[in-house]
Amino acid sequence: MNMKKQTLKRLFSIIGKYKPMLILTIVLALVFVVVSLNIPILVGDAVDVIIDKGKVNFDLLIPILVKIVIVVLLGGISQWVMSIINNYITYNTVRDIRKIAFNKLNKLPVKYIDSNPHGSIVSRIITDVDTFADGLLMGFTQVFTGIATIVGTLIFMLLMSPATTVAVIVLTPLSLFAAKFISGKTYALFKKQSEIRADQTSITEEMITNEKTVKAFNYEDKAIEDFVKINNDLSKVSLKAIFFSSLTNPVTRFVNSMVYMAVALIGSLSVLNGVLSVGMLVSFLSYANQYTKPFNEISGVITELQNAIACLNRVFDLIYEDEYAPDGDERFENNNGTVEFKNVYFSYSPDKPLIEDFSLKVNPGETIAIVGPTGCGKTTLINILMRFYDVNKGEILINSKNIKDISRHELRSTFGMVLQETWLKSATILENLKMGVPNATEEEVIEAAKLTRAHSFIKRLPDGYNTVIGESGGSLSEGQKQLLCITRVMVMNPQMLILDEATSSIDTRTELKISKAFDLLMKNKTSFVVAHRLSTIKDADRILVMKDGNVIEIGNHNELMSQKGFYYNLYKSQFEI
Repeated sequence: MNMKKQTLKRLFSIIGKYKPMLILTIVLALVFVVVSLNIPILVGDAVDVIIDKGKVNFDLLIPILVKIVIVVLLGGISQWVMSIINNYITYNTVRDIRKIAFNKLNKLPVKYIDSNPHGSIVSRIITDVDTFADGLLMGFTQVFTGIATIVGTLIFMLLMSPATTVAVIVLTPLSLFAAKFISGKTYALFKKQSEIRADQTSITEEMITNEKTVKAFNYEDKAIEDFVKINNDLSKVSLKAIFFSSLTNPVTRFVNSMVYMAVALIGSLSVLNGVLSVGMLVSFLSYANQYTKPFNEISGVITELQNAIACLNRVFDLIYEDEYAPDGDERFENNNGTVEFKNVYFSYSPDKPLIEDFSLKVNPGETIAIVGPTGCGKTTLINILMRFYDVNKGEILINSKNIKDISRHELRSTFGMVLQETWLKSATILENLKMGVPNATEEEVIEAAKLTRAHSFIKRLPDGYNTVIGESGGSLSEGQKQLLCITRVMVMNPQMLILDEATSSIDTRTELKISKAFDLLMKNKTSFVVAHRLSTIKDADRILVMKDGNVIEIGNHNELMSQKGFYYNLYKSQFEI
């Protein structure tokens, strides 16, 4: 199916819920057109009354003028109400599209988010939808009335003078062909413009997010150079798009002027031959002007619609992107924390194998540490355990149930996670700590914060637990942010734990202080601990030593040290000079 047709079909499926409003706006458009088409007749009648026998018949003229005022008021009211309805449909449709797109983000595989620039995704939901709204509003405002005016005017002109109307109809296709040719050129340019604008948003978002790194590496000049290049590309494409789109209106106006000229010429001859009166000629010329005017307006609308459809197509690409595999509907019953990997295969890319034929059974309450060099697959095990990615082959069982048969919400609510990359939303400290348990009391939150040693710095903040922090923790240090993330999991008190470099940003002294809190949190819970700092996992029940996606050694700290293998050398490299 043609891309534009498919986009429009998808749009109509969303607008369909406003069908009564659409019908009402069409009815109002027809009312406005019928009213507008009566004005030239009334004006023509007034002209004939004024010039009849060289005098003005006020007895006939005044009622005609009153009718004209009434008709103009009726047309104005119908157009005003139609404008309100069109605004209602447009901005509710935009609201619906944004809601659908945002909800879609929660259904997209993590792979999609990882492989697409975040700025581009934001641009689709915000900028592209805004551009679409402008085009849609203009379309609703002018297309309905324009088409109705064209059809209605033709009918009135045919009733008045079929011969003159034929000349109008013959010349009209020239305007349509010109508009269609130019709009075909502009769509591709507006689509490219939207894509470059998304790249511009991405690089801006990237620079803001990583400002410290940019400054630390003196990357400012190169960043500006990259932005200037994208900005120049956007300028060039935008100029081309505007150039072609700006041709539409002059071309259609030229054709329409030819139509008006033909009507004036043929109409004048008809007056001389006594076929038409002067008043009828005035009416006919008004109709010719009314007939051609919508073509000028619609040609302008077409240009805006090309831009709107190009932007909407990018939004729909996101909305109709493949979602993650369907959820199961089973629930855990008396989950004892048994986890088993059975012959698991996984890779992020088909041509780059990572985890192959991996099997492991974790007993209830056991602490499993995962160590190894960068890129060996440590975090990948966590990704597939949490179903951020699905395994290519094999299965993962929790409490003897395949995690694919369990809903993601059920699965993830079973785990508490503390990641190396901290994330806090723009809200109060208290709201952040209650994220996993919204109904937790403030006393429970404070108790958890005391255990993690976060309470001492929180109470020193301007408003304590009610202090509002900015995006990603605002001015808090990395260590403070990580303490808050640990406290957030402590408040949850989950059945199982995943700690991925949970203390990487905390100094050794603080780490020792909160080790008791971790011991309390991990007591009788199945825990997975990813660590580079091997001192933090010496007490783990079992340590998995990974390399190139495979477990090459397994055992507790003492067993692995006695083997004097890969783990032994890794440990020695950290603690011996």
